[in-house]
Amino acid sequence: MIIPKTREEIELMRASSLLVSKTLGMIAKEIKPGVTTLYLDKLAEEFIRDHGGVPAFLGLYGFPNSLCMSPNAQVVHGIPNNKPLESGDVISVDCGVLMNEFYGDHAYSFEIGEVAPETKKLLKVTKESLYVGIRQFKAGNRVEDVGNAIQTYCESHGYGVVRELVGHGLGRKMHEDPEMPNYGKKGRGKLFVEGMVVAIEPMINMGTKNIKQLKDGWTILTADMKPSAHFEHNVALIDGKPELLSTFQYVYDALGIESDEEKEFRRTPLVV
Repeated sequence: MIIPKTREEIELMRASSLLVSKTLGMIAKEIKPGVTTLYLDKLAEEFIRDHGGVPAFLGLYGFPNSLCMSPNAQVVHGIPNNKPLESGDVISVDCGVLMNEFYGDHAYSFEIGEVAPETKKLLKVTKESLYVGIRQFKAGNRVEDVGNAIQTYCESHGYGVVRELVGHGLGRKMHEDPEMPNYGKKGRGKLFVEGMVVAIEPMINMGTKNIKQLKDGWTILTADMKPSAHFEHNVALIDGKPELLSTFQYVYDALGIESDEEKEFRRTPLVV
């Protein structure tokens, strides 16, 4: 059952989402060759708690850490460890926060040092597909309109779209209805309703769409061990149109990137 949010609840969710955004921005300043994912995980937990939140992933369904950190061929749900990052790696950093009784949850894929051009393109197309999908999150559309837009865009570049893992509704629970797949057929699935909030998160592989899971019960890998990319935003349906509750602006400020990609989805001014 889809649980629409009031305007007041959406503002509480915006605060939770923005704490995730700020955490990713902090990570962006620290992520570099030689740093371990376990060190970054510790920094994230301290940052979230210092800013009035609780790390949402820590203990969720038994997950052992505050961040899901998934390098290279890992798609999602990677467990932080003591292996140093290397130049040429790419890594999805997925973060969740519980604050004001509501969840925020989004992700960014980072380049570490000098990354191969074909891998850079994978990250670029995956992030572009996120906004392609968000444009379809509007009054009158249905769940698979978003998935179809993402699938069509990524497959046109020859990439594999993961089927087993999907985005989701978001609210007082981390995972609410509806599931938000990154594939589908136009006009199918649940109808979008005013006030709903979702996490849209393309998980796109350079090669096959197929995946496998490690024996740790968490880490998801591409079946052909080629790189994967993952970007995620939290989006509310307000006045029939998508509005971002999260932002990558803190990441961009840390990395010296200029972008206006979020402008069309932001009617509430972002104070950075």
